[in-house]
Amino acid sequence: MWTYGRPPEGSKTEMRGLKANSHISKEVLELCTLIRTYGESRPDGRTLISFGELFQMYTVISNKVVGILLRARKHGLLTFDGEMLYQRRDEGKVITLFPKKEEDEEEEEDL
Repeated sequence: MWTYGRPPEGSKTEMRGLKANSHISKEVLELCTLIRTYGESRPDGRTLISFGELFQMYTVISNKVVGILLRARKHGLLTFDGEMLYQRRDEGKVITLFPKKEEDEEEEEDL
């Protein structure tokens, strides 16, 4: 098995990495819940919210909203135009949360 770039199994470094990954996964799920709660639901199951609106709500919770959005997009949970979002410049950009599917619940466990 290839272990280059990975900490030794059972090490404190591996444990810290697993803990960090778990924490980030929870933040991604919280972000998706926030979008579902405050965004505009569409008949096709998607939920839309502007980056500006989300940024204003989410900064109370965390200052890492853009990083969490990038992580959620990487896992196919949502999308937005462009590679990065910036406060003020991109406040009108729309973030689209995809509808939940049965396999999403399984993937949420893997985040």
